[in-house]
Amino acid sequence: MVSDTFLPVRAAVLTISDTRTEATDTSGRLAVEKLSGAGHHIAWKAIVPDDLGAVRTHMRKAIDDPAVDVLITTGGTGMTPRDITPEALEPLVTKSIPGFGELFRMLSYEEIGTSTIQSRVTAGLCTDTFVFVLPGSTGAVRTAMDRILLAQLDSTHKPCNFPMLFDRIRGTHRSE
Repeated sequence: MVSDTFLPVRAAVLTISDTRTEATDTSGRLAVEKLSGAGHHIAWKAIVPDDLGAVRTHMRKAIDDPAVDVLITTGGTGMTPRDITPEALEPLVTKSIPGFGELFRMLSYEEIGTSTIQSRVTAGLCTDTFVFVLPGSTGAVRTAMDRILLAQLDSTHKPCNFPMLFDRIRGTHRSE
């Protein structure tokens, strides 16, 4: 059921990059700003190198953390050998959310044309945590946040949204 009251989600933001630092992580910072600006809580933010094991370990940390409802990653969605974020997520997914990647690429096409096919954006439900894998560019993060995720993470968004599923997925009432 859609709520008439806004319920903030608890989010973690993970930047996957061999080159970004806290000072240069504009995409991760943008995701945090967008989430915070919409009234959501940031449980934690981290930067991890493009290493399959390290990325999966950090993803698992978010999925296992009861203080995290949603994990948003930036980076590692391209075509080079170091782009391993979708592969890191794949074995952790209990239910895929194919519409997210499809919608993102449709919206991205309006901005960057056919180059959008090089993005392997994906999303999934991992046990009871929603995970959204975004490209590392600030433009792509802005597109995903402004045109998809901020609405779907808003418990008042109709006709449906992700927070309305928390209780049914967890089988319990969500504690704040």
